[in-house]
Amino acid sequence: MNFEAPIKYEAQNPEFKKLIEDKLSRQHFMHHNGFELTKILPGYAEASAPLKQHLLQQDGLVHGGVTATIADLVTGFAAFSLVKKDDRVVTSDLKVSYFSPGRGDTVFARGWVIKAGSRLHYCESEIYVIKDGEYSLIAKGYSIMAVIEGKNKQ
Repeated sequence: MNFEAPIKYEAQNPEFKKLIEDKLSRQHFMHHNGFELTKILPGYAEASAPLKQHLLQQDGLVHGGVTATIADLVTGFAAFSLVKKDDRVVTSDLKVSYFSPGRGDTVFARGWVIKAGSRLHYCESEIYVIKDGEYSLIAKGYSIMAVIEGKNKQ
């Protein structure tokens, strides 16, 4: 499936992709769980992970914590892509609505900023499972990312 960013933004930092690549090298929890950031645009991000056993709950479905984690991941990077060079973002609020059980080969999420403010970025995400090339929406996430000025650590 080919998704597009619902809202088009311009990055405040033209080098945001390089900064994100640097941050990715220190995303140990993300790498531990097999998440990979597959697309990043100003205000938009996509990520996926193969659904290995440690990401499943007792009935073989995507664990709710995994769903929340990947929602947080894509909205966080979408928000981070819009801040100034020395700023960063942290999750202020995260809500996930679960729609259907997730059984598949891969978990995929896309996240975007719906309103970028000077202090808060309001974001949405969609989380899917992929099985035999078919995408099934299993949850939506809503987050608020707080902009922390001048605190970007290299």
